[in-house]
Amino acid sequence: MATYATPLKLGPLLLKNRVIMASLTRDRNLVPGPLQLHFSILAGIYNDEQVGGWKKVVDAVHASNGLIFLQLWHIGRVAHPLLQHGRANVAPSALTAQGGKFRQLEGKPGYVQPEAIEDPEKYIVLYIRAAERAKQAGFDGVELHSANGYLAHQFIDNTSNHRTDQWGGSVENRCRFPLRVIDEISRVYGNDRVGIKLSPGGGYNDMGMNEKDTVETYSYLIKELNARKIAYIQLARYWALGDPVKRGTPIDVFQWRNLIDSKHTALFANTDYHPEEGAETLKSGQADGIVYGTL
Repeated sequence: MATYATPLKLGPLLLKNRVIMASLTRDRNLVPGPLQLHFSILAGIYNDEQVGGWKKVVDAVHASNGLIFLQLWHIGRVAHPLLQHGRANVAPSALTAQGGKFRQLEGKPGYVQPEAIEDPEKYIVLYIRAAERAKQAGFDGVELHSANGYLAHQFIDNTSNHRTDQWGGSVENRCRFPLRVIDEISRVYGNDRVGIKLSPGGGYNDMGMNEKDTVETYSYLIKELNARKIAYIQLARYWALGDPVKRGTPIDVFQWRNLIDSKHTALFANTDYHPEEGAETLKSGQADGIVYGTL
């Protein structure tokens, strides 16, 4: 019977407890200032200077006997050209997400139509390079962000992926992109230092299939991920507050618990957990760790 204080073996690593800090885009000024007003740049890991900066973060975490994974993230169609030097936002298909609000831009415009990616393999290479740089910086592992309406999730979801080639259409084809990325970054780090974040219910960034397609798609994807014996699968629950256009599907993420072999792959549960509910989820064995990003 696990509690928050029960250590957890994660591949070659040993977590001291089962409270997981979420990957978050945030800054920590106590009093909002110019950074909060004009913030539009997020930390990357695509050049040597960034590797050096991240190494300082990693060293500080390790000095406190902590472990840290780097989340690999491409936002795809929910970017805006004016925030990336005029370069078009991209997606599996040229389908515009509904909603959005770029508060850094005059008039706070919404999402714009993306360009369809011609060759997804070129974007897989970007994930490989990022994983290689993460290893240079000393991260203990990497997590593929395949949730919340970002690029890998856009390939999975049949509402954002209307491709007719090997990257779209069938469940197997729509899951090809995230599985290819997992395979490639596992070659960089080893499969037991790789994780993935999924949000099957959608909601964020105008994502979400019907329940039938969701169950079929994620049953296949999670079986394939389990077969690869990666370190963990993080499942984010549906969150109504993150679904302003009401596209998501409230769905029980624990229906896939029996597809994940805890002998080699941990299941982390995320989204809107209170301490007591998290404790019960661990006690029942539904999850191996609880991910928190808010107080």
